[in-house]
This record gives sequence, C-alpha cells and structure tokens, in this order.
Amino acid sequence: MKIPKRIQPLVDEGLVDEVISQLMSGKEATVFMVRCGENIRCAKVYKEANKRSFKKAAQYQEGRKSRNSRRARAMEKGSKYGRNQQEQAWQNAEVDALYTLDMAGVRVPEPYGCFDGVLLMELITDDEGDVAPRLNDISMSAEQAREDHHVVMVYIKLMLCSGIVHGDLSEFNVLVDAYGPVIIDLPQAVDASSNNNAKSMLIRDVHNMTTYYAQYAPELANSKYALEMWALYESGELTPETELSGLFAESTQLANVDNVLEEIKAAFAEEQERLERIQEANEVE
Repeated sequence: MKIPKRIQPLVDEGLVDEVISQLMSGKEATVFMVRCGENIRCAKVYKEANKRSFKKAAQYQEGRKSRNSRRARAMEKGSKYGRNQQEQAWQNAEVDALYTLDMAGVRVPEPYGCFDGVLLMELITDDEGDVAPRLNDISMSAEQAREDHHVVMVYIKLMLCSGIVHGDLSEFNVLVDAYGPVIIDLPQAVDASSNNNAKSMLIRDVHNMTTYYAQYAPELANSKYALEMWALYESGELTPETELSGLFAESTQLANVDNVLEEIKAAFAEEQERLERIQEANEVE
C-alpha cells in the first residue's frame, strides 16, 4: 500500500521497509502492519491533538512531570512549544509504560521505540499468524473466563506495583493470543502516586474487565479486587507476590451523602463514555 506521510521518515531512515496494511483507526491513533527487515511489526501513528477525540485528557496528564524545567513551564503556559512538548509527553507515556510493564511481567506488546509520533512495537498474532483478536471479539467458557479474569487481575496488580494505572482498560484494549490476554493502548496511563484520579480509574478498569468476564462466569461480579488492591497499595503492603482474594470489607461508617452523589454522577458519566466507545468501535468495524 502507499506509504503514509507520517511513516515515510521511518522508511527513509531504514527503520521500516514496507507498509503492508492498515489494521485499525481509532480516536487516538491509526495502526499499520509494517515490515522491518524480516520482522512484521506494528506502527502506531498518533493523531495530532486537535484531531484526537480522547476525552478528559487533562485528568490523565495530571501528575506527569517533565525533568526539564523550561519544558515544564512551557507546558503550563500552553505556548506552541509547550503544546508540542505536551504532545510528546503524551506519546512517550505509552512507550515508558510499555517498557516498564514488560519488565514487570505484564504481557504487553514489546516496544521498539517512538520516532516522530510513530510507535514501533510487536505485532500480537494468533496461531495462524493473523492479527490477534480483541477480547470483545471472542467468546469463551466459564472456566476460561475465570482463568483469564485472574490473569488480568494479576496484570493490574503488577501495573499498580509499578506505579501505573492503565486508566482506559476495557475489552477493547485487550488482545487475546494463544497464551492469553495482552494489554494494549497505554498513552493515557497515569501515575498511581501523583494523580488524584488514580483510584477511581483503577476501580473503573477493574469494573470494566470484571463486568466483561462475568458474562461467562457470573460469580465474578461479586469480587472486589480494585478496593482490595488499592487498600494494600495505600498501606504499602501491595507487592508483586501478593495473593489477591477478591474480598474486601468496606467501612461501615456513615457515608458523606454529597460525596456519594458526586461519585454516582461521575460513574454515570464514565459509563456513558464507555457506551459511546463501544458504539464507535462497532462503527469502525
């Protein structure tokens, strides 16, 4: 196929030899299958900020700090240079998260570097060598659902132990190959210790995944992995070796009604966004 303009510099530099096909186009990026020497890989081309429709980006960028003071000041002021730096930070967040999580034992596509807004990474395939399906596109037995749910909960735990919350985890951001689930799409990954939204995002991530697997194994819906993980994380007791039970005894103290109402409103808004993402994903297909 014709080489996309954004990938042409990588071809000129010898990083990419051939663009084979377009795999998908979403809110944040367009993904292509490319050949790099003898290897078939993915090239994720990030969309420019004014063309990207990812909602509430500011919530995800909270807590991301630049080591360069000039760059940090420019990002705060919103200058052209600052916007460019902020865009680079958005893209680098995924690269950094992929390297960190790969080292932590979370199954993610192996990254090969980000070049001018194009992320080269491993292509996840099935047994036949075709692109692995999204979790949303497959069905499974109750036994498989329980097994894969456990695996995903372990991955979320390992992510949190590494100080990372995915922030947008759902059945649309998980691929499934012969070895099980693979977590993808991490440009919005947040710092668990410095982002005030980290807890609510972790709860949402776990809820999304549990709700999906509970279609096949309904008993999973009663688990409370998110609250268990966060309580252990806050107390400094969460480690990669921690065995999770999915149980959590919530406080019996009287709740602050205003806070509860705000949480309900936020949860409703998040669910509406999730439904919109499902609709848009189906339209892409």
